[in-house]
Amino acid sequence: MHWKETPIHFIDFEGARGCGVLEYGVATVLGGEIVATATRLCRANGRVRAEDTAVHGIRSEDTGDAAPFADDWEMFAGMRARGPFAAHFSSTEDSLIRLVWPYARMSPDYSRPGGTSAEWGPWIDTGRIIPGCLQGFRSARLEDLVGDCGVQSELDGLAARNCPVGRARFHAALYDAIAAALLLISLGRRAEFEGMTLPWLFAHSVMAADARDDLRQERLF
Repeated sequence: MHWKETPIHFIDFEGARGCGVLEYGVATVLGGEIVATATRLCRANGRVRAEDTAVHGIRSEDTGDAAPFADDWEMFAGMRARGPFAAHFSSTEDSLIRLVWPYARMSPDYSRPGGTSAEWGPWIDTGRIIPGCLQGFRSARLEDLVGDCGVQSELDGLAARNCPVGRARFHAALYDAIAAALLLISLGRRAEFEGMTLPWLFAHSVMAADARDDLRQERLF
């Protein structure tokens, strides 16, 4: 299945295992563009470390009036049923969502057409795909890839329209989700990658060669 034909939900969480998800951002890509976004603060369920606040800017008291992340089961389970999840280095997002909900609803396994799965993954991972397909980057950090791929101005324009006040910056959940989504969109705009399929994206999201080979391989064209 061509990557533009199915919604791909780019997710970013700010938080940690000790305090849970403090903020989520979702940017849904369909047809090669971002078609929907969602974000909110979530009540901390543990201590928010000062060193983490220094990165993402969220204090425990900032979340006191917010509903817990667990209240959004229907939203996240519904998204997973409609399309795969994606993130920039997805291990954090996968770990944090499974702390709250170990399994999703039984949903299509978009890496294996015709299959089903109750897992949240496999994830499409721009932290693996972009550096693996292109060269000349300063690093695989989201900030560096955004600049090197030439999507910073597009990101800032979308963030101005969609991100909450004060959260249009890196290490804010929706800003980072939009940034990761734009990295995939920018790759798909290149002529040599315009035929990307979902199985191809999953295969190139896996770091280890043996795990990559375990996924169903499809030719790009």
